[in-house]
Amino acid sequence: MNATGYSDHCIESELGEPRTLIFSQRNLVKILPFRCAHFEFEDTIAQIDNAAILGPRIDPSRHRESIAKTLAYHTPLRLNPGVGEVALPEHFELFFAICGNPTDLLRINAIGDWRSRCRKAICLIDEVWAREVRDYRNYLRMLRQFDLVVLYYSQSVGPVDEMIGEKKCTFLPPGVDTIRFCPYPDSPPRLVDICSIGRRSAVTHKAFLGMAAKHGTFYLHDSTSADQVLNPIEHRMLFANIAKRSRYFIVNPGLIDRPEQRGNQIEIGNRYFEGAAAGCILLGERPDNGQFETFFDWADAMIDLPYNSPDAEAIVRELDQQPERQARIRRKNIQQSLLRHDWAYRWEAVLKSVGVDPLPSLFARKEQLRQLAEEVTDDVVLSSRAPSYVVSRSEMPLKRQDDFGHPKA
Repeated sequence: MNATGYSDHCIESELGEPRTLIFSQRNLVKILPFRCAHFEFEDTIAQIDNAAILGPRIDPSRHRESIAKTLAYHTPLRLNPGVGEVALPEHFELFFAICGNPTDLLRINAIGDWRSRCRKAICLIDEVWAREVRDYRNYLRMLRQFDLVVLYYSQSVGPVDEMIGEKKCTFLPPGVDTIRFCPYPDSPPRLVDICSIGRRSAVTHKAFLGMAAKHGTFYLHDSTSADQVLNPIEHRMLFANIAKRSRYFIVNPGLIDRPEQRGNQIEIGNRYFEGAAAGCILLGERPDNGQFETFFDWADAMIDLPYNSPDAEAIVRELDQQPERQARIRRKNIQQSLLRHDWAYRWEAVLKSVGVDPLPSLFARKEQLRQLAEEVTDDVVLSSRAPSYVVSRSEMPLKRQDDFGHPKA
């Protein structure tokens, strides 16, 4: 199923009788950029499982939600924030919901007696920091009705389990639609020298601006503070197309500039997976949390660029002199992403955790990913031309190049 609509009812599966009910926040919130990856995961599940997406709406003109949230912070009261009750005539094998943070649980709680209609219930929470667990205690206790709680933050598993009072939590890293982000089979030229999206160091940003001024380096960075996405699917497509055309991609751990919120907690953000899937060379701070090396365990998975580094230009220039190494990095990043970090693998891990078998459509996607990874290998192995790497926009030759710096016909 290709779930592209945003209705206030169930979008039925095209693969047969739905066994999975996905509760989607896509109609309930102002679409902040970070939520678009959630919807991408939901849409991928709908393609590889018999799933129905439930997207109820909320009335934005009333103040019920702000009142309900405030009460839930301070009391055990769970008021409906304005979500209409949904009649679910069917019974489902699985219930799956993605929450941006624990306050989203209030919306799930408002849709009525969904729990009795679903044999297994799974909730994924994107952002919950260990030092915030106590503040969210009344929200997190709603997780007791779930069989499995999936967290993107590895160091929050223990504190959340303790707050729930049961061992329900497991760590699962973010993923990405690697088919969407893969630059193959039609590899575009990498015209963006440095791509930096989201939080950044003022020191490193200044260094990159200096490169742009002195050398004509194409440095793509945020110049506005985005607080709403017009269309999540189009946003992800645009983001993927930019990443596939970028040489260097800046990555840093989550909330690296907000220690007052995260404390000493270090977590892997989505950017690592998105940049690698697009075949970029990852530059930035390596998450030292005992998990990063498990999921990015190949050589040069990222190049260390300390946060607040004034030496960014020297590091980039050194890499620019190593075209064969760059080609190897791009190839490996793409291959490993296709074979390990697609949303299909994340969904497979979730199903395994609750003892539910994947459907043939999931294995079909994995085979597609495997074949695409082999194509990346063949493209590099069969190429006999020496790379002619782009150093900066001002020095870029007129002849088009592929992802690895090889001249294109």
